[in-house]
Amino acid sequence: MADVLALVDDLFFLAKMTETARRVGVALQTVSSGDALVAAAAAQAHRLVLVDLNARQGAIEAVEKLRAAGHAQPIVGFLSHVQIELAEKARAAGCQEVLPRSKFSANLAEILQRAKS
Repeated sequence: MADVLALVDDLFFLAKMTETARRVGVALQTVSSGDALVAAAAAQAHRLVLVDLNARQGAIEAVEKLRAAGHAQPIVGFLSHVQIELAEKARAAGCQEVLPRSKFSANLAEILQRAKS
């Protein structure tokens, strides 16, 4: 079982997340589309879901589908700090926390550690 499921289609950020997860000892499963996120969440339980809200394929819709299907695990979304409207949509869709990419990146190890408890 992966502790964390992440939707991220940016290869640079994917590498950063993978390395940080390895360093903190958290199993990370990544997908590159909203549909793949929903399918992966249905296939197995995860303690934490991370969503790049700038992913090209259906990030907000995937969060809505997870919540509609009854998934209650924490969902943390991240995006550019200037995307205020998108942040509001993400919260409305079911993200408990929406962070600017810079803050998410700076606190990634701490955020991933949440999946260990």
